[in-house]
Amino acid sequence: MEAGAAALVAAPAGGAVNGMRSNLSTLLKESWTLVEDRQDKVAGYFYARLFLSYPHLRHMFPVQMDTQRARLLGAIVTAIQHFDDPERADEYLRALGRDHRKFDVQPEHYTMVKSALVDALRQYAGEHWRLEYEQAWGDVYDHIAKRMMAGAEEEEGPPFWYADVVSHERRGPDVAVFTCRPLEPMPFRAGQYVSIECVYQPRLWRTYSMANAPRDDGTLEFHIRAVRGGQVSGALVRRLKKGDLLKIAAPMGAMTLDRDSRRDIVCVAGGTGLAPVKALIDELSRYNRTRFVHLFRGVRRREDLYDGEELDDLAARHAWLTLTRTVSDDPAYPDAVHGDVEDVLADHGPWDDHDFYVAGSPTMVTSTLTTLNRLQVPTTRIKYDAFN
Repeated sequence: MEAGAAALVAAPAGGAVNGMRSNLSTLLKESWTLVEDRQDKVAGYFYARLFLSYPHLRHMFPVQMDTQRARLLGAIVTAIQHFDDPERADEYLRALGRDHRKFDVQPEHYTMVKSALVDALRQYAGEHWRLEYEQAWGDVYDHIAKRMMAGAEEEEGPPFWYADVVSHERRGPDVAVFTCRPLEPMPFRAGQYVSIECVYQPRLWRTYSMANAPRDDGTLEFHIRAVRGGQVSGALVRRLKKGDLLKIAAPMGAMTLDRDSRRDIVCVAGGTGLAPVKALIDELSRYNRTRFVHLFRGVRRREDLYDGEELDDLAARHAWLTLTRTVSDDPAYPDAVHGDVEDVLADHGPWDDHDFYVAGSPTMVTSTLTTLNRLQVPTTRIKYDAFN
């Protein structure tokens, strides 16, 4: 339940907040500089204050809070950095509200989180804290909470689905591909992602993209890389097995195909960012006849190129699909273009009239977006997700 704190990732949009966006942005950034060098203490104080004042909320959070504190800090920093970008914010906040139903978040919880968050900021800003800062954080938070609650209220589906693991395969030293089947039908679109909780790390949820379009049998495929210090990703790669039961929250994300577009498509996938791209190709394989798809797959080392044969088979079966593999840190590997995927992308083209889909680590996505901006690709033609 990062009901208010994590929601700050989205940044506010619309309504009365929209008219004061510039002033609010300035106040948020100014106030954050007062505590930025002590942000770990801010997070610790926030959770201590929250649990002391509202001990009944503790069961919503994992036993080990180290990762949770880091996620709070990331949310706050992202809010400040992206406050001025309202694009798609309203729908994102509504989706976030629907997602937070998995924590059994109630309307009154938003007020509790707001009180603890503002108190933590005030505590560590000290004598430099101003009434204007408190009002700015309160206004922004209230806007976020309103949108999230609206999203939760309009959702009629369950807060999460139980799903049986039907297969699990290791595809490398730190990569696994597994398939699960929800016990009840779960509607979603190719390119979306969900939060997953497993029995080995209760109350810890992490987001992963489906690697397939909806299937008749209802199964979902996931590609997971065990990241350093990743409690959930490590469990999903090394401990998960056939027969285990997962919890899967409501689908989120807008990296979905625009079926009305006639433009050709460029997909840029880094590491296990291949998953949502495979889902998009899966959907296209069912009806596409006219749009060419250029897939640029970027990894650091040759052993990261899992599922190579399957991708080759897809390209052989679909004349509209071309595949370019890039390896950045393995110059001796002969079967790929060497360099960062965004640089290889820039050397190809031209890309004057294409739709772009980008998925991978935050660093890879940011670099690719910078390259696309330099190539003057309109932002309206770019969809992306970034995961650690």
